[in-house]
Amino acid sequence: MKLASLKHGRDGKLVVVSDDLAWCADASHIAPTLQAALDDWDRLLPDLIVLATDVRNQAIPLDRFHEHDAASPLPRAYQWADGSAYVNHVALVRQARSAEMPDTFWHDPLMYQGGSDGFLGPRDPIPLADESWGCDLEAEVVVVTGDVPLGASREQALDAILLVGLTNDVSLRNLIPGELAKGFGFFQSKPASAFSPVFVTPDALGDWWKDGKLHRKLMVDLNGEPFGRAEAGEDMTFDFGTLVAHAAKTRRLGAGTIVGSGTVSNRDSDGGPGKPIAEGGVGYSCLAEIRTIETINGGKPVTPFLKAGDTIRIWAEDDKHHPIFGVIEQTVGA
Repeated sequence: MKLASLKHGRDGKLVVVSDDLAWCADASHIAPTLQAALDDWDRLLPDLIVLATDVRNQAIPLDRFHEHDAASPLPRAYQWADGSAYVNHVALVRQARSAEMPDTFWHDPLMYQGGSDGFLGPRDPIPLADESWGCDLEAEVVVVTGDVPLGASREQALDAILLVGLTNDVSLRNLIPGELAKGFGFFQSKPASAFSPVFVTPDALGDWWKDGKLHRKLMVDLNGEPFGRAEAGEDMTFDFGTLVAHAAKTRRLGAGTIVGSGTVSNRDSDGGPGKPIAEGGVGYSCLAEIRTIETINGGKPVTPFLKAGDTIRIWAEDDKHHPIFGVIEQTVGA
């Protein structure tokens, strides 16, 4: 089942979307918003499944689904916690800074709590007041949970995952060092993120969702050129069950909590840093990683951060090369 929120008020209007993303049906008679559906998931799920079946069989009147009309499936959320499951990415960044890589990073997930009071729509521009801030994209996989009990096990956490999607977790890289130096974490350096037009139930992903990982390529284009084709199911040190359980170690998580994977990052086939697509590699899911590798290899970064007018696309494909979650397509605005 695929769910989306059309732009309407603060929290959108819930619709069920066809598997090919061409059609949708109003679900507001079941739940007015996706958050309302998540709050009462067990009771409302059977009705949503019936509606999804009617959409699949075209047994009811349908409306065209236009991704430009979609908000992020959760236009705002009670909680947005972003991890760093691809430790290869962290190791490269620290190597470029000549910073030691603590061994605990391979055993204990990194995670920060991001701003969740307002997300960008999947086709909304990225607002950027100052290009010197170093605007970067970050293509990631995300999950949305139901209620997760305090101290949940990995297995309990996996069972609590209700939806899977993608995000562009925008970062302002040149603001990050100053904030981290204060020892209090991200704030100004992490503006609003955007999410894929639809979120998908794990059962609808079939074998693509296994062991708490999405086993598909995460496609990233920059200004119309292939930039990233990393395999989301590879080199993921911490699966989503582990990430969600980590978040619930000292607190319960409320329904509608979004947990991110962090930047998807693959090693090269020889075990070294990833290579650009033009050199036979799978590319990158953020600019910081290629800039890091340029620094390691040549002493300084060459690839610039995003500037006004740049356009990014993020998506994942099924076996017929159709987007599974729709496409995040954003242009940097002045």
